[in-house]
Amino acid sequence: MEAEVYKYLAAGLAIGLGAIGSAIGEGMIGSKALEAIGRNPETSGKITPLMFVAMAVTESTAIYALVVALIILFG
Repeated sequence: MEAEVYKYLAAGLAIGLGAIGSAIGEGMIGSKALEAIGRNPETSGKITPLMFVAMAVTESTAIYALVVALIILFG
C-alpha cells in the first residue's frame, strides 16, 4: 500500500512541477512578445508567429511531464 502512495505522490509532483514551469515560461514569452509589439507595432507580423512557435515548444514541456506522470502511474 505504501508504494502506491509514493507512486501517486510522484506522479502529482511530476505533473505539478512540469505545469508550473510551462505556465511561467509561456507567461514570460507572451509578456515579452507583447512588450516588443508595443514598442514597435510594425513588427507584429514577424513577432506573433515566432511567439506561437515558442509557446508550442514551451507547452511540450508540460506534455512531457504528463507523459512521465502517466508512466509513473500505469508503468
